[in-house]
Amino acid sequence: MSIWSRIAEALSRLARGEGLGALFERRRRPPELSVAFTIAVIALGAKMAKADGHVTRDEVAAFREVFVIPPEEEKNAARVFNLARTDVAGFEDYARRIARMFKDRPEVLCDLMEGLFHIALADGEYHPHEDAFLSRVAEIFGIPRARFAALRARFVRGAEPDPYAVLEVSPDAPLEEVRAAWRRIARDCHPDRLMARGLPEEAIEIGQKRLAAANAAWEAIRAERGGERLPEAAG
Repeated sequence: MSIWSRIAEALSRLARGEGLGALFERRRRPPELSVAFTIAVIALGAKMAKADGHVTRDEVAAFREVFVIPPEEEKNAARVFNLARTDVAGFEDYARRIARMFKDRPEVLCDLMEGLFHIALADGEYHPHEDAFLSRVAEIFGIPRARFAALRARFVRGAEPDPYAVLEVSPDAPLEEVRAAWRRIARDCHPDRLMARGLPEEAIEIGQKRLAAANAAWEAIRAERGGERLPEAAG
């Protein structure tokens, strides 16, 4: 059964009048976590969207920045989007429920934030209201300001991202420390690790893009410090 079929099944179990928030209280273990993760990204993405009315093809395309959505499954993604957008619950309520759901998996909350950045930047612009929205969600999730700043540095367009911010290291950090940060990100981006912590297979693109950004940052710092050598013991 595909992730989208499982989402449709989860939605069908909502009692009349129940909002999506109820799902975040029920799906706390694998494989339910992958369903919850997908619904959480789409639901918060819907709260972030400006447009009114029914979901458009452009909005579905934005979610393709995060998920692989087969054409025949677009209706299920659209249903989640529209349910979230018409739900009387505010985005802060969603964010708090999601934070509770993943309270023992803080790395998943960072993955979720990354998905929201992909959606926010899908149209090539980063609006002030999107920045305020994402800043508040990150605060509710308990994501450190430095981590949020690193995400924003990588995603916000108009200037080259600061490679040190991308790797979350100080500009005066030894090259060995910079390399260790790069390797940690590379390990964390492995598809097996991402799926083990709850990301659906359809969202593994998040890790691939994160790894590409980390590789580019590491190469930029190495080029900048062309004369600096790593200790022999570090290999």
